[in-house]
Amino acid sequence: MTLVRISKLLSSQGICSRREADHFIELGFVYVDGIKITELGAKADPKQKIELRGEGHRLQKSKKTILLNKPIGFVSHADDEGKYKSSLSLILKENFFGEEKLDKLSFKLAPAGRLDIDSTGLLILTEDGVIAKKIIQEDSDIEKEYLVRVIGNLIPNGLKLLNHGLSLDNKPLKKAIVSWINEDQLKFILKEGKKRQIRRMCAMVGLKVVGLKRVRIGKVRLSNLPIGKWRFLKENESF
Repeated sequence: MTLVRISKLLSSQGICSRREADHFIELGFVYVDGIKITELGAKADPKQKIELRGEGHRLQKSKKTILLNKPIGFVSHADDEGKYKSSLSLILKENFFGEEKLDKLSFKLAPAGRLDIDSTGLLILTEDGVIAKKIIQEDSDIEKEYLVRVIGNLIPNGLKLLNHGLSLDNKPLKKAIVSWINEDQLKFILKEGKKRQIRRMCAMVGLKVVGLKRVRIGKVRLSNLPIGKWRFLKENESF
């Protein structure tokens, strides 16, 4: 029988992140087969029943996830040097686009993934480590969809290369789904997100990106969310 750290089991079961699991274990909110676990690093058989109970369960369920339609000129993550405006600065009451009643905004949000300063569209900000991991982990299978306006002359076989055959940073890219929407706009569906990936891919096949908008992450769409506005992820929405 192989025992596994309880924090890893909680994470793999999508209950919380490993860091959150360690915190909940310290607080006495984690139970294995009905027995409270308080020792950090404790292990269990994956077949055992592992639960997050009481206040820990309530805290995890209360964590918020926000959808933001990021404008051009804002960076996804906080800028340590203060050179650029952070997307987090847009999470204000006056930018809320939803029907829920807002009390005092006191979130501890972090971006789940990046969106370039000169790109717009769907950015996920979350307090939930499980959601963040699901979106940004290296082996994530979640699709990200983009509308990309381009200029230039596509090289022969360029569209085929965009779909599969290009490498960045000396590493082959995963298969993509890339197609023309009209004469100057492409649709990209990717399952990875290297730095400025779409712009670099386009440059390799003779195109220059002049507009980039992310419209979907997994099953969650930007839809009619106005630029610069935000809303909560709904209970019936999942990635």
